Amino acid sequence: MRGASRWRSVDAMSTDPIPTLAAVPALSLGHYPTPVEELCGLRAALGGGPRIFVKRDDAIAFGFGGNKVRKLELVAARALSESADTLITAGGVQSNHARVTAAVAARHGMNCLIVANGEPPETPSANALLDRLFGAEVQYVASRDERSTAMAAAAVRLTATGRRPHVIPVGASTPLGALGYVRAVAELVDQMPAPDVIVHASSSGGTQAGLVAGCRLYALRTRVIGVSPDDSAEALHRTVGALIDGIELTLRLAPGSLSAGPASEVDDAFVGDGYGIPTEASREAIDLLARRDAILLDPTYTAKAMAALVSYVRAGRFRDDQTVLFWHTGGQVNLFA
Repeated sequence: MRGASRWRSVDAMSTDPIPTLAAVPALSLGHYPTPVEELCGLRAALGGGPRIFVKRDDAIAFGFGGNKVRKLELVAARALSESADTLITAGGVQSNHARVTAAVAARHGMNCLIVANGEPPETPSANALLDRLFGAEVQYVASRDERSTAMAAAAVRLTATGRRPHVIPVGASTPLGALGYVRAVAELVDQMPAPDVIVHASSSGGTQAGLVAGCRLYALRTRVIGVSPDDSAEALHRTVGALIDGIELTLRLAPGSLSAGPASEVDDAFVGDGYGIPTEASREAIDLLARRDAILLDPTYTAKAMAALVSYVRAGRFRDDQTVLFWHTGGQVNLFA
């Protein structure tokens, strides 16, 4: 039957191998578990091949959803525990992370300052519009290279006025934020048998680090392929590796506990002409998933990740008896940018 069909839940694991994970304070922002659905239409369009499923983090309702909600549940909880009254973060003008940070601040009675690289839009749309609706202040800088300095300066300035700012790095991609996706793997094992491969968009590295660490902690024999929309594979590998080391420290695991297990792979072959610039393959991916399974992708991240998955299937990189999970990290609001 054409269309998306939902995979039924399997029995939950009887014991939690990571008791320290449950002890980490976290806000309750999203409604979980997010659905796992089979992409029957996409598989038919590709002429068969492996079964393809999607984990619908785009369906998280809070703040227009996406992967940043899971990260900020932990990072913002830390900020609140430190009595912060202002969240400072950074991103592009159409940053998904900035939008969710602004939503968290609004929900919890905090101020939000976003340092955005780029020109102020004449008529804000998509994420830039939502930032304003959530009440965020936006400070513009010329380039990515200026963001960290601008955030630090803003924190000093606000502290001098008696405010209590908390700086959140781009993407909330810290070891603490990455735990959001260790928790997401724990959620996944209660929904379906372990997939052979997870494909997702990977940029600041936190989502991939959490998925890899989670698969290793829960002893899943699952390859994790992060498709980069900007950084080189080498740079993103280093970022993910450093975050996994930080996860070990955060969970008080023995050094090297997360060094063995399924491969963590980064593919930078689908960047095209650069960050945020659509490619022919990413446009096709948006059309395929919308027309075949009524699921929307965003042009910056998930469309390029799905373009990679489509390319892998067409090239025969997966066996027909394998299961591939596309982890939808959201961002489809940028279709309206």
